Order: sequence, then structure tokens, then C-alpha cells
Amino acid sequence: MAEMTLDAAVTGRHSVRGFLPDPVPKALMHKVFDLAQWSPSGTNVQPWHVCVASGSVRDAMRDEFLHRVKSGVAATPDHHDKGRLSEPFKERRRACARVLYDAMGIAWEDKAGRAEASLRNFELFDAPHVAFFCMKDIFGGQSAADVGMYTQTLMLAMTAHGLASCAQGTMGHYPDLVRETFGLDPDMTILYGLSFGYEDKSVPANAARTTRANRTESVQFLGGEIDYA
Repeated sequence: MAEMTLDAAVTGRHSVRGFLPDPVPKALMHKVFDLAQWSPSGTNVQPWHVCVASGSVRDAMRDEFLHRVKSGVAATPDHHDKGRLSEPFKERRRACARVLYDAMGIAWEDKAGRAEASLRNFELFDAPHVAFFCMKDIFGGQSAADVGMYTQTLMLAMTAHGLASCAQGTMGHYPDLVRETFGLDPDMTILYGLSFGYEDKSVPANAARTTRANRTESVQFLGGEIDYA
């Protein structure tokens, strides 16, 4: 495979919601996770702990996720948002949902169709692998940001090597299942998950593409002789 530039990896990465059943070869799996180990972290503490489920372990977790959701078991995440979204963040989330539903041919008023699309999260979008990103409960927001940088590095490494991924907050809904499956200590918290593998380009949802806000909405430059506006 031809080498991919960083620009191409950053702009080409997208959330994939439909995967082929083909497993990722062990050598490639190790390569992308080895690259992610070079992610920065405060004072190099490297707070991340990553659990990857494949094969029968992945199948059992998927089945249990679906059982709990369909049975109405309430989510009990280790980490919570601090409040309701305000604008412009609320509209960005709505716009993302509209793009996805349009690609899937689901009308905004179709509540049943939207619920079915949401359930696909817990089916892991048929990905052959799912990773869970964890950290000890002694860590706070700064270390959570470090885990996020690790995840971004991992996703870009996957993109550069022909793999697809989808980061999922829903994989943090039932942390007890992750701790039980991987034999984690009670003080290990689960942040979120990442389904990954090879993209199935025939899945309509994979045609969805979101946009990004203009740099001027997010970045401020002050000082210096040059006009950076």
C-alpha cells in the first residue's frame, strides 16, 4: 500500500458504521497499537489502558450489549457530561444526525428507523474488533484528554494502514461488563470504545460525511507582528 500523508490521513478518516467480517491480521493490529503508544501525555504517565475484544469474546460482548439494551437495562457509565448542550454544539450534533439519517434513507420523523440505527452501535456495526479505552479512577480530566490523544493517534494510524474505525461513547454505557470480561480492577474506569476493521463500502451509512466549523470559530490568535486572522 502506498504511503499516506498526514494531511490525507486526517482529512480522510471518517466514522465507519458498517464493516466487513474480515479480521485484522495480528501483525497489522500490533503495528497500529505500537504507533499509538507514542502519543503524548502529561509528564509521560501514559494513563491509558486499552482492552481489545475479538472473536468469541467480541461475540459474547456484542450479545450482552444487545440483550441489555433491548431489555431496557439503564446505562451506568463511569463518566458523565456536566449538563445539556447549548448552541452551537447542539446544532452541530443535530446536523451530524441529519447527515447520517439521510445517507441511510431514514426520515427525521421515523422514530422506529432512528431507534434501529441507534441499535447498530451495540451491534458494533458488525466490526470484527472493538477496543475499550480505560483509565484508573485516580485520574481526572487532564488524563482523559491524554487518552483522547492516544485514541486519535490510533485512529490515524489505522487510517494510514487501510483500516476503518468508529469511536463510540455508547461502549461506555455498561462498564461492569468490560471490567468483568477483561478481569479489570474495580478502580479501572471505562471512557468509551472503538469498533474497527475493514470498511464495507456497500453500507449506505458509510457514505455519510460531516463538515467542520471554520477555524475562526474555534481558534484565537493574539500578539505578534503578523495578521493571523
